[in-house]
Amino acid sequence: MNFQWNEAQLQIKTAIEKLCQPFDAQYWLERDQSAEFPFDFHQACAQAGWLGIAMPEEYGGSGLGITEAALMMQTISGSGAGLSGASAVHMNIFGLHPVVVFGNDEQKKRWLPPLIAGQDRACFGVTEPNTGLNTLKLKTKAVKQGDYYVVSGQKIWISTAQVANKILLLVRTTPIEDAHGVEGLSLFYTDLDRSCIAIQEIPKMGRHCVDSNEVFIEGLKIPKEDLIGEEGKGFKYILHGLNPERILIAAEAVGLGQVALSRATQYAKDRIVFDRPIGQNQSIQHPLAISWMELEAAQLMVYKAAALYDAAQSCAAEANAAKYLAAEAGFHACERAILTLGGMGYAKEYHVERYLRESWIPRLAPVSPQLILCFIAEKVLSLPKSY
Repeated sequence: MNFQWNEAQLQIKTAIEKLCQPFDAQYWLERDQSAEFPFDFHQACAQAGWLGIAMPEEYGGSGLGITEAALMMQTISGSGAGLSGASAVHMNIFGLHPVVVFGNDEQKKRWLPPLIAGQDRACFGVTEPNTGLNTLKLKTKAVKQGDYYVVSGQKIWISTAQVANKILLLVRTTPIEDAHGVEGLSLFYTDLDRSCIAIQEIPKMGRHCVDSNEVFIEGLKIPKEDLIGEEGKGFKYILHGLNPERILIAAEAVGLGQVALSRATQYAKDRIVFDRPIGQNQSIQHPLAISWMELEAAQLMVYKAAALYDAAQSCAAEANAAKYLAAEAGFHACERAILTLGGMGYAKEYHVERYLRESWIPRLAPVSPQLILCFIAEKVLSLPKSY
């Protein structure tokens, strides 16, 4: 085992840090307050070629692995951008992986280069209001009519739908009562036609500059050429994107926790009370030391999962464990940062209150911590299925 970054990976980290420098803490504070999508940051990533870091080279990508993508996302989040910055490009990194694996050559040529170049922005339409994580019970339906599928239904918690022009959409093409096992759902990548799609933003706790939405679809016509792979196989296709998604959001949680810990540590060195820095007190030191250890341990699991994925080995347990451990470590680091700063931690100008609000995202999405525990219990420990 090698725990050191190689030269190419170090260059990626350095390049991302340099790219993020103009987008400082004040920039992200302003975006959080204005709820304005960070278009300039997104374009900077596109122009530097980073949106295609894990995409095939023949379509304009870099052809690198999830390890390098995770390092990139951790560095973005850890720069102080947090989940605001990471979520602005997150979908581009993993979202179209089903297209890379199951799309035909024509689809890849048509879809991947514009996404990598930042000309297209995509959102991911899976979750529905009344099914939650029970994906096999999705109700949004697509009916084939000649050369088109006509789609009607509702999706929720769809990030970036306000600014997207494309949608990766999982819908039902076989009625639930006629579907068998994991069959019956189909995956499309198509234009987000706002004449047939109503998008309603959800006011939320944090990450204000990257929108979350309810999406109402009525009579959306999708050309048959926009079907990915075979009809009815969509659930199997999206599974190929789930482990990378868990690894990437875990990396983002680690980065978020690290920047919070860094700010708390610096404040503990600078803040003088009773003629001594508060960081001299063990009640301040010990929680921060615990967070450092938690984040380091979570980071090891993130890159173990990424290495397994890049080696085409089974990594579901590790990817889920990484997501769980990183989300908890990131959350606690952000919480301890506020406690270290005391009253100033509650003030927006010190930034850590935004980090805490954003730290809830990896804890809640894309899968709940409870379902991860169920997965580990059943698949790793061979305990009876509980749901």
